[in-house]
Amino acid sequence: MSPRYIYRLIQAFLKRFKIIIFLGIILGIISFLFLTFLLPNMTSSKFKIGIVGRYTVDKLPEEISTKISGGLTKIDESGNVVPNIAKSWETLDGGKTWIFNLDENIIWQDGKKIKSGDINYEFNDAVIEKPSDSQIKFILDSQFSAFPIILTKPLFKKGLLGTGEYKVKNISLAGGYIQNITLINNKKDKLAYKFYPTEDRLILGFKLGQIDVINKLFDISQFETWNKINVDQKIGYNNFVGIFLNTENEKLSEKTVRQGLNYAINKQNMGERALGPISPFSWGYNPQVKPYEQDKDKTEEIRDIEIKLSTLPNLLKTAEKIAKDWEDAGVKTEIEVVTSVPESFDAFLATVDIPKDPDQYSLWHSTQTTTNISKYKNPRIDKLLEDGRTELDKEIRKKIYLDFQRFLVEDVPAIFLYHPTFYTISRK
Repeated sequence: MSPRYIYRLIQAFLKRFKIIIFLGIILGIISFLFLTFLLPNMTSSKFKIGIVGRYTVDKLPEEISTKISGGLTKIDESGNVVPNIAKSWETLDGGKTWIFNLDENIIWQDGKKIKSGDINYEFNDAVIEKPSDSQIKFILDSQFSAFPIILTKPLFKKGLLGTGEYKVKNISLAGGYIQNITLINNKKDKLAYKFYPTEDRLILGFKLGQIDVINKLFDISQFETWNKINVDQKIGYNNFVGIFLNTENEKLSEKTVRQGLNYAINKQNMGERALGPISPFSWGYNPQVKPYEQDKDKTEEIRDIEIKLSTLPNLLKTAEKIAKDWEDAGVKTEIEVVTSVPESFDAFLATVDIPKDPDQYSLWHSTQTTTNISKYKNPRIDKLLEDGRTELDKEIRKKIYLDFQRFLVEDVPAIFLYHPTFYTISRK
């Protein structure tokens, strides 16, 4: 068969079926565009989420950082520390030296295996050694039984590469602070976070359509008339709302006065009761502490005293209820709205993050001058906190923290009120 004959044959074929061939090419292009661009967008999702605060690349909010990466350890639903990037660990000297063995099957988002040289934790009170690519050693200044829970903090490689489901698609900064960050997973689902300096600006951004979701709102009263939003609520069992009493203040130095202030408050209908400083879902929680239900017969010690109640703005309504109860009990109460812990105060109403481990050394130990808000000093509490962070046996630790809660609540350096309710609003 000659080349000339083949050429004529092809020419006749093209002439006869040119319309079908043309349509086939067009259909192929459309299919390519659909599969490449349109289909992923139809099957994926994008959420525009607002966050309040100023954050840097090195200090991302936990809501974002935990989606991108994980730590050497993680916490399970029961509050126990379990393996994550580290497959096992041990301490041979009572909690001063900790050796972690890495899981060699875990990889970074760039496809490279994790090595000890990639682990970039920094601690002022620990020396870090890396005996091999699969092992890392932490030598602490002193024994600390809760150290593995510290290592739940997510790890990152240069470029914000992690080990989690989501990768950073893009990020924009201004003055070193994050303005926007977008995450994406393998399903092409996107989470676009926009940062606002204040809650008022955040809410305005939602009203202007800049974002579609706001998490962890305390007050949604201004959205009561909105019909095209979804409202979800969640009790913050990892937080408590409480009144810190300045125990160095002469009028609050007596336990009976602090107890009287506690008994004066009607804690019903405030929210889910918080009986103490530890989450009810923690393995170290003690439900058998004094509940301090309102009892006006036990408020004689507080009659005719004067107290200034300092409160964060979002807790003003709660402060007003407390002030009314105290006034009814004979306490002259003045409310002061503040934006942070005052240098000087009688009583300070605030929402507190509960530590992941029952160890609450920083909140209540007498040596912690900065974080011990109540300026509380009690040798028995000090000893329990010291023992709790050096004891490795979990059951013994539990008994220590059960006693800690019982004696702390009895002494009332703070009045524990309720676990706050957080609201999430989103567009329908």
